[in-house]
Amino acid sequence: MKILITGASGFIGSFLCEEGLKRGTETWAGMREHSSRRWLTDKQLKFATLDMTDAVRLKEQLAAYQQEVGKWDVIIHAAGATKCLKREDFDLHNFQCTKNLVNTLKDLDMMPDQFLYVSSLSVLGPIREEQNADGTYNDMAASDIPKPNTAYGESKVKSEEFLKGIDGVTIFRPTGVYGPREKDYFMMAKSIKQHIDLAVGYKKQVITFVYVRDLVEAIFAAIGKADVANGKTYLVSDGHNYDSRAFSDLIQKELDTKNVLHIKAPLWLLWVICAVAEGFSKLTNKPSTLNGDKYRIMCQRNWQCDISSLKEDLGFTPEWPLERGVKECMDWYKENKWI
Repeated sequence: MKILITGASGFIGSFLCEEGLKRGTETWAGMREHSSRRWLTDKQLKFATLDMTDAVRLKEQLAAYQQEVGKWDVIIHAAGATKCLKREDFDLHNFQCTKNLVNTLKDLDMMPDQFLYVSSLSVLGPIREEQNADGTYNDMAASDIPKPNTAYGESKVKSEEFLKGIDGVTIFRPTGVYGPREKDYFMMAKSIKQHIDLAVGYKKQVITFVYVRDLVEAIFAAIGKADVANGKTYLVSDGHNYDSRAFSDLIQKELDTKNVLHIKAPLWLLWVICAVAEGFSKLTNKPSTLNGDKYRIMCQRNWQCDISSLKEDLGFTPEWPLERGVKECMDWYKENKWI
């Protein structure tokens, strides 16, 4: 079996490549010419240089690989951008690149048997924010109509809409993905190591997570099950709901950090911080982790999601609850001297 993984140099993409090799497949790492290969050192890995921002160039590149592979049996499309300086850049990297890739594959008769697209739970937006009488929230479901409130979410929805109706497509919407090599959640670990934990908003918040290894397992569980997965959209989490302190408390425990100052700030303060960070990023021409999109994501109070169809259709069982995942993640940060 031949598998192409786009966005291979990224956090999720690099783990997908490792799993492909582990399963004995001919694994191709798709990436831009100058992307880092820091996490892609296995000599069995094959590389495909792909510039999805340029349809003409992409066709030339894919046509060249066609001579070697014919076509890939499976493509896992994990390429995209989570942070951009301009709103239109999200559209370019998350939607237009997806469109260019699929259209070019069709033109060259290289569409795979299965095309697995990595989207995001954030495409649904804050759709179930009203609390029940007992203070609980209702789960978000794959059948819910997306109402994204971020530029990132909007670009992902456009990709999903484009892919609908194309044979062999399965969409995965993971909630917050964490694990070794990831840099955004790492900021929280770094802050806690410095004895500060900042949370925002006073209304009850329920958060969900998925450890990167569980996400990879869920995606690979769909391979070979096109009869079930074709045309489906799956939400992905570890199957548990957590309060807003769960992640930081576990980080504190694993880092054995004492006397952490837990600060709960109002949302208006978060807005100011994100606005300043976004303004500074424009001056430096470097995307910031804190920005308008991040503000809206952090404001959202309910991230509960229903993964029952993922379990029933694909036989997926999460193996990494938060406590286990955070432990391995923090151990990796320490071993690699990130913290």
